[in-house]
Amino acid sequence: MRTELPLSTAEPATPGAVAATISSSIVKLVREYTGRGPTKARTYIMDDLIATVLQDTLTLGERSLVRDGERELVISMRKAFQRTMESEMIAAVERHSGRRVLAFLSDNHVDPDIAVESFVLHPGADGDWAYAVEPQHDGIA
Repeated sequence: MRTELPLSTAEPATPGAVAATISSSIVKLVREYTGRGPTKARTYIMDDLIATVLQDTLTLGERSLVRDGERELVISMRKAFQRTMESEMIAAVERHSGRRVLAFLSDNHVDPDIAVESFVLHPGADGDWAYAVEPQHDGIA
């Protein structure tokens, strides 16, 4: 039986620890869905955005297809995987960050072999975005 520490004595997670946990979760999901996980992953947490950059994601078969000129087919397959993984990726980010995801954006590049999973978070507790940008006017009405 596993016992949990009371919240008052638990150390708060550092941003680095949260980022590392999200990276691990995303790599695990990609491996489960494609049969091979990326060899490198780094997650960036900035205000209301979490982005995970994955490197060396393609399977041996996908690499062969790219070499044979089937780049668009590989991109199309990767997009299908990402649509299929979307709900689980969102759940992992919400679980580890403690924030709700407003939007999920995902894309792939085959040469170099890089993928990006981006999560735009709902505004903070005050209902506003972390930073509001005032429009700049150059004296033009």
